Amino acid sequence: MENEEKDMKKRSGFQVRTDLALEEKESFEGDGGEISGVALREWFHEDSQVKLTEVRILNEEGAASMGKPKGTYLTLEADRLSKEDEDYHSRISDELAHQIGRLMRRMLENAGKAGAAAGAGNTDKSASAPASILVVGLGNSSVTPDSLGPRVLGNLQVTRHLEGQLGPGFLKNRNLPSLSGIAPGVMAQTGMETAEILKGIIHETQPDIVIAIDALAARSVRRLGTTIQLTDTGIHPGSGVGNHRHSLTRESLGIPVLAIGVPTVVGAAAIVHDTVSALIGVLSGNETTKGTGSWIADMDSEDQYQLIRELLEPEFGPMYVTPPDIDQSVKQLSFTISEGIHRAVFPQKG
Repeated sequence: MENEEKDMKKRSGFQVRTDLALEEKESFEGDGGEISGVALREWFHEDSQVKLTEVRILNEEGAASMGKPKGTYLTLEADRLSKEDEDYHSRISDELAHQIGRLMRRMLENAGKAGAAAGAGNTDKSASAPASILVVGLGNSSVTPDSLGPRVLGNLQVTRHLEGQLGPGFLKNRNLPSLSGIAPGVMAQTGMETAEILKGIIHETQPDIVIAIDALAARSVRRLGTTIQLTDTGIHPGSGVGNHRHSLTRESLGIPVLAIGVPTVVGAAAIVHDTVSALIGVLSGNETTKGTGSWIADMDSEDQYQLIRELLEPEFGPMYVTPPDIDQSVKQLSFTISEGIHRAVFPQKG
C-alpha cells in the first residue's frame, strides 16, 4: 500500500527532481529498500576510494516504480572528484574506462555486432574489428552547468577522418577505433531537435554505437560534481539539464546509446527540503519549539517537499542551483570523462 501511495504521488508530480537512478532507489529506503523488478549491487574500491552502485531495472513493474526505463544504471561516487588531483582523476578515468568497455561490449553483442564488441574496450593490440563510435556532447556550451558534453568533445581525440586522409585500412591495421564526435547544441541555437540531427549523422556515417554525454540534475547537493552515471538506456525526454524533448535511444536512433552523465545542478526546493530535515532535529530538541518540530516530522518526505514547493515556487519559480566553482569542476570532469573514453576504446600497452 505504501508503494502504491508513493507511485500515486510520483504520477502527480510531487517527486524531487533527479536524473540519478541511485537517488530514485534511495527514495524507497523507508519502505525497506526492496523494489519488485529492481536489482541492486554495490561495491567499493579501497585504492581509489570509489563506491560503485549498479541498479538494474528488470521489468515493467520495476520501471513503473522507478520512473525510468528498463536497463542498467551504474553510478561511480568519489568525493575527491571535486578536488584538483591529477593522479586521482587518472585513477577515476581508469575505472570509468573499465566500466565503459564492459557496457559497450554487452550492448554491441545484444545489438548483434559481435565483431565490433570484440574490439571494444580492449587493452592490447591483438583484437580485431575495432568499433565505430559516435560521441555526442549534449548541452549548451554557453551555459556553464550545461556545458559538460561540449567540453568533453573539445578534449576528444577523433580518428574517423584518418581513414580518408591516410587511406583505407589505416585504422584497422593499427587496431584503432573509428571515433567521431559532434556537439549538436540546443534547439534554441539550431532550430532542430538533437534527435533529428543525430539521425542524419548516423545515416551518413554508420557508427556501431553512440556515447552521449550530458549534464544531469541531482536531488542531493553532495552529489554535484562527485558522481558519474552510466546507463545503457540512452537519453529520455525530461532528463538532463536541458530537459530533452525527444529520446536518444536504440529504438529512436537504430543503434545502441550509452549515456554518461554528471549532476551539475540541484533544485532549490530539494536544498530547502534537506535544510528542513536538519531544522526538525533542532526544533525537536528544544522544549519551546519541539511541538513545531514534531508537526513537520510527522509529515512524510513527499508532503514536506510539496509544502516547500508551494511556499517557494509562486515567489521564485522552479529554481535550480549550481556550485560556485562549477566552471572548474566541469573543466576537470570533462577531461576525466574524455580520458575514460580514450582508455576504453584505444588499445592500451601493458
